[in-house]
Amino acid sequence: MFQVRIHGRGGQGVVTGAEMMSIAAFLGGRHAQAFPSFGSERTGAPVVAFCRMDDREIRLREPIMQPDAIIIQDPTLLHQVDVLGGLKKDGFILINTTRSFEEMGLGDFVKDFKPAHLLTVPASELAIKHVNRAVPNVPLLAAFAALTGLISLEAVERAIDDKFKGAVAVGNKAAAIEAFNLVMQQAAEETQHA
Repeated sequence: MFQVRIHGRGGQGVVTGAEMMSIAAFLGGRHAQAFPSFGSERTGAPVVAFCRMDDREIRLREPIMQPDAIIIQDPTLLHQVDVLGGLKKDGFILINTTRSFEEMGLGDFVKDFKPAHLLTVPASELAIKHVNRAVPNVPLLAAFAALTGLISLEAVERAIDDKFKGAVAVGNKAAAIEAFNLVMQQAAEETQHA
């Protein structure tokens, strides 16, 4: 079973992102579940959502305390909430930012992680460019697909169609494709330099 915890703030599409991840996993032939955990539900308040995917039926219902991957939609949470708590040592960290892990003060924390499991993506910028709103969930979902290979870009696009219509769906697909290609390009460049 692969477990993902998504941290963000109210209004950033955290819950929708987890739902679309589970839809994409399901479309890829896996069992999946997504569910939120709310504190105060106002815009800007910290929000956590969870997604599990497996090849077998999922019976667990409790929050994910030891995730295989963490997606951070708002990097300001890094110094306010224990967003990285419980992450497995071979886990994945995906952060919506243009800054490096070192610039965010995470260099020591991630020094024992596989470099290929650490990724930053300018997801808010991509969302503004394609959807005119700083909602980073869809670019991060596509980046997660490229980073882990657990879901396909095609499944992400189909999940977008399931959740959105019209111009919003078209814009989100464009943001997803650009995020996916950006991650794949970064991976190819890192392979060449290795």
